[in-house]
Amino acid sequence: MIEKIVIANRGEIALRILRACRELGIKTVAVHSEADRELKHVRLADETVCIGPAPSAGSYLQVHSIISAAEVTDAMAIHPGYGFLSENADFAERVEESGFIFIGPKPETIRLMGDKITAIEAMKAAGVPCVPGSDGPLDNDERKTLKMAAGIGYPVIIKAAGGGGGRGMRVVHTEATLLNAISLTKAEAGAAFGNDTVYMEKYLENPRHVEFQVLADTHGNAIHLGERDCSMQRRHQKVVEEAPAPGISEELRNRLGERCAEACRRIGYRGAGTFEFLYENGEFYFIEMNTRIQVEHPVTEMITGVDIVKEQLRIAAGEALAYRQSDIQIRGHAVECRINAEDPVTFMPSPGDITHLHIPGGPGIRVDTHIYDGYRVPPHYDSMIGKLIAHGENRASAIARMRTALAEMVVDGIKTNIPLQQRIMVDEAFVKGGANIHYLEKKLGI
Repeated sequence: MIEKIVIANRGEIALRILRACRELGIKTVAVHSEADRELKHVRLADETVCIGPAPSAGSYLQVHSIISAAEVTDAMAIHPGYGFLSENADFAERVEESGFIFIGPKPETIRLMGDKITAIEAMKAAGVPCVPGSDGPLDNDERKTLKMAAGIGYPVIIKAAGGGGGRGMRVVHTEATLLNAISLTKAEAGAAFGNDTVYMEKYLENPRHVEFQVLADTHGNAIHLGERDCSMQRRHQKVVEEAPAPGISEELRNRLGERCAEACRRIGYRGAGTFEFLYENGEFYFIEMNTRIQVEHPVTEMITGVDIVKEQLRIAAGEALAYRQSDIQIRGHAVECRINAEDPVTFMPSPGDITHLHIPGGPGIRVDTHIYDGYRVPPHYDSMIGKLIAHGENRASAIARMRTALAEMVVDGIKTNIPLQQRIMVDEAFVKGGANIHYLEKKLGI
């Protein structure tokens, strides 16, 4: 087993990684910005290294600073968490070239799946269903592009090959606006991602967002841990996640999950990953793969009993998967609410001092958070301050427990989105299950 790792992240995911390390007897190094000296995981880590000023560009995104921290502390590996450098192939490559273990996929795999066009090609080769589209980048042949769009059928969506997180996308409803939309998207993609390559897909108008969690080791073994529904979104950012997805049969889960696992074997995937799909009219369509741990991994852990972060660490150490597919059983239902330091109506960030905090408990309740009484939420980073997870014997039980937990949770001194989450938990369409990715925004009038 790895003896010491650098946790190259902050907040709740950094604390989550630290806890997994402690269970496995691994020593930890917490790298942190000047603004994050009082983070809980920084206080608890075996060693700490300040890597720069508050802005992430000068700290958490500084590759050389993180690698230097690993060198001076004699660490063996680096865990990137999610966000920041977690899906940066150049970072993964630098880590491995410097003689450390990158706790995640190989750099070439990150590159393969980070480019949406090559990712789609790899998935098609593995038999994973994809959205009808251009099957490659759009060139400068305008007549061919117009004919292709007519064949796919409007509306279509133009996407940046290097995009993500809802950026670099434009929906086109008519032929008259297509070419201009392509030009605009190419310009935006070049400015945002340094890559102006774009491609075209059929635009699904009322899909759900359903994703499959996978684990793969370096010995050719790969399994899936079932699916999650992440359709409650605002501006392409997930608000509520649940597992399993409502209305997905066991037969369909097993069939598509095995295709995802087979895709991992084909591309030589290593570690934890997530295949993201749009699901409409009983059909799945691959959109992208996240080559890292996901924010919403706890709901999968709650229904399977698998500690995904500990499995990441074991895989990075070269161990074979401890589970076979037949070992994975779905038990009950889990719901996760992201708790953000933001106004629940305007969604403006709300940094500041937490003057009083009460964390809910009870059967089936889990809270992943780094905040505490007196903690100051800085203005420099993402507004998420924790995740509230409820597990029950069925979906109705999980939602009921979540309602109780939200009512008990107290975060004074700042504004949070707890009132919004309470609204969602009693919303008729959410309670019924199966709402599409546009539902919440329409409900909020955005």
